[in-house]
Amino acid sequence: MSRRLNLPDTASVAHPSDDGRMFAPSASRNAADISTLVADHAPKSGCALEIASGTGEHAVVFANAMPGLVWQPTDVDATRRSSVDAHAAVAGLDNLRPAIALDATAPGWGAAHAGQDLIVLVNLLHLISEAEARTLIAEVAQALAPGGVFVLYGPFLRDGETTSEGDRTFHASLRAQDPEIGYKDDWDVIEWIQANWLDLVQVVEMPANNMAFVARRPA
Repeated sequence: MSRRLNLPDTASVAHPSDDGRMFAPSASRNAADISTLVADHAPKSGCALEIASGTGEHAVVFANAMPGLVWQPTDVDATRRSSVDAHAAVAGLDNLRPAIALDATAPGWGAAHAGQDLIVLVNLLHLISEAEARTLIAEVAQALAPGGVFVLYGPFLRDGETTSEGDRTFHASLRAQDPEIGYKDDWDVIEWIQANWLDLVQVVEMPANNMAFVARRPA
């Protein structure tokens, strides 16, 4: 997964600072809402894996809100991993580990990271292909411990349609750059989750026309 897309400021664009931390406007807007949702479904203790941690802003919020979990941030990009670690250094949280390299679209990582009590993924599926999304969800199912929870958040189509002019424009711009990527349909995501023997717990409408899917591996 090595795409470099031209994304608008409302997407996952990040701005550097002098101390190594990067800041994404979208992260500051949605972190609290996502954290509240995750905390509602997360176990009180155990191992938590964040896929595609990006700037690291979410990781700090999650680790602070759910101190009983040991959080492992990941990202495929070394610059983003450095930003995660810089945010963690400022936050000083004992339950937030250094970021590690992980391409969650590659087959095989689930077995290598098995035993996760919680896996969180924010704002990635629209930036990868359908085949990569299917692989990612299949590997998540392998990585989860029995009873483990998966929370997936981002922009999605509803029954094949976008729900705002901004989403229509963004989806079209992604498809123009790469016809393999763009918003995934909510019903397709549910099918992929259930095809990997995960139980769908809840589908949640989130602010700014986003959605979250909560699934659990049977105990």
